[in-house]
Amino acid sequence: MLDITRDIQSLTTFRRRSGEFLKQLKKSKRPVVLTVKGKAAAIVQDAAAYQRLLDIAAQADANEGIRQGLADAKEGRVRPAREFFAEFESRHDIPR
Repeated sequence: MLDITRDIQSLTTFRRRSGEFLKQLKKSKRPVVLTVKGKAAAIVQDAAAYQRLLDIAAQADANEGIRQGLADAKEGRVRPAREFFAEFESRHDIPR
């Protein structure tokens, strides 16, 4: 959860106190919104927290792919693998 009293800072303040911010990022695991002229310009976060976000996104993408595949199978939008590979090899001039 974002704490607007701590997690929104100007880029100038971040530049002056970057070491302190890096310690805060590592400790809190919360991102910091950096502003320029009062408007959000960038988000800075701890590398481990960012990696967790990437992992969550990858898992969600895999889950969505599985969900779509199951929906296709349920709706009959499938065909035998032999048929697919024969068409694929023919289309891409791949010899058998």
